[in-house]
Amino acid sequence: MTRFRFIFLVVSKDADLIGVVLQNGDRYPAELIGYDVYTDLAVLKVAATNLPTIPQDENLTSYVGDVVLAIGNPFNLGQTVTQGIISGTGRSGLSSTSYQEFIQMDAAINEGNSGGALVNSNGVLVGINSRKYINPQISIQGIFFAVPYKLAHKVMRKIIENGRVIRGWLGVETDSRFSSDKGFLIAGIEPNSPAQKAGLQANDLIYQIGGIEIHSISQALDIVAETKPDTTIIFKVFRGKLPLEIPVIIEEKR
Repeated sequence: MTRFRFIFLVVSKDADLIGVVLQNGDRYPAELIGYDVYTDLAVLKVAATNLPTIPQDENLTSYVGDVVLAIGNPFNLGQTVTQGIISGTGRSGLSSTSYQEFIQMDAAINEGNSGGALVNSNGVLVGINSRKYINPQISIQGIFFAVPYKLAHKVMRKIIENGRVIRGWLGVETDSRFSSDKGFLIAGIEPNSPAQKAGLQANDLIYQIGGIEIHSISQALDIVAETKPDTTIIFKVFRGKLPLEIPVIIEEKR
């Protein structure tokens, strides 16, 4: 019986023809199930049997100093492997959204490596190779990034279920300089956003969302992103010294 396998990777959404080529040379046509612009990930479906799978551990936590291997096909030369260590985790500010936090490593990522597997020394999937840092004004080497496995797996499941990733949206601007383990300050409010409609204001200190104590900006945004659109959740904030409970109707991120 033919079985379907799902594969998640970075892929061009404008491709006219998509295929999967295995290391042994086998080729399969692939169907694009969906993609997520915020993480630059897509899910493909191929009809085949006995396809190889990479070891995965949903409870895996990566640490700075872990040895990693980046697998890819740079410049279409064939499969290659580069070795490095994890230089940092939770890197943000590298894209137009705060929903993505990268793994930083010094395993080389070149054109053709994006979408390849980043594995640890046991061969377990750590992340999906994504991009390298480039500054035209300064010569920099050895700063490369990958999407963490847990995020990639979450995106994959949502695309399989819905054909896309549905995220909750609040519509606030944040500044990591004004964040602590007791909450974070709103730096600004986007026009016509759920935050503005609910009455949240710049300089409000958000310390609890939906009954969950807030310890970082990324945690808060993740709670919002995981909230089903049209759901009302209570934000507890300090406006100066005044404690407030503000109900916010979360909308879908477009």
